[in-house]
Amino acid sequence: MRDIESDQELIRQAERAARLIIEADGLVIGAGAGMGVDSGLPDFRGKEGFWKAYPALRGRDFTQMANPTAFLDNPNQAWGFYGHRLNLYRQTVPHLGFHFLLKIASHLESGYQVFTSNVDGQFQLAGFDEKRVYECHGSIHHLQCSRPCSDDIWSSDSLEIKIDDTNCIALSELPQCPQCGAMARPNILMFGDYAWNPGRTDEQGFRMRENINRMNRPVIIECGAGTAVPTVRYFCEQSPGTLIRINPRETHFDFGGGIALRCGAKQGLELIVRQLEILTGKSWQ
Repeated sequence: MRDIESDQELIRQAERAARLIIEADGLVIGAGAGMGVDSGLPDFRGKEGFWKAYPALRGRDFTQMANPTAFLDNPNQAWGFYGHRLNLYRQTVPHLGFHFLLKIASHLESGYQVFTSNVDGQFQLAGFDEKRVYECHGSIHHLQCSRPCSDDIWSSDSLEIKIDDTNCIALSELPQCPQCGAMARPNILMFGDYAWNPGRTDEQGFRMRENINRMNRPVIIECGAGTAVPTVRYFCEQSPGTLIRINPRETHFDFGGGIALRCGAKQGLELIVRQLEILTGKSWQ
């Protein structure tokens, strides 16, 4: 009985969300680490979750590895960690929830804008326009100088890192800055990071403001954004428009209110699309 009641509540909330989308002219998408879970990506939730994904790093936590000092203390292990993630993200197929978001956006005259804390590039891989994606923490698919010696940011597409997965150690030659020869690092905002080059993300932010300003009746769909690093949640709660929050655990609202679907991103988005089809009598897939 409890499961039936839960399913019925999800359908009710999905219908409310669908009615909002029908009245909207633009879609703002917020995505946290939970967005990638349905694609099989780890969200590093808690120390045990981090150690499960990287058993060789037991005794350390995510904040210690996602830290510029890691590249100074043990560059081969730092690149073992980031090289493994780079390889993983390249191989991962985005789940159907990304497809559902694109389809929803295709019905809205002012289009969409993505705001994500994820560095995995899954939105671009799923077919989202690079000019409509804002990566607030940067991207693992771009590199910068570790010093840094300049404001240069370049693609990591040609970078191949061979990893000893058992020990999380990079076996390949580490990437170098083409300007000064120092070690290169991902263009990602890490913890305690004073060397991050925000140039690419700043350009994305400028385009994001232009894209959102073109929307007269935006609706916001937030997927898998937690409270541990609440950047995405804050952005979505403070953006104009009604917020649809999809999250399997943290569905409360800190500022104002909105519609909450207590489930994973793929399931929530599929439920919303089904309700859109019921309400409009046409395909949204």
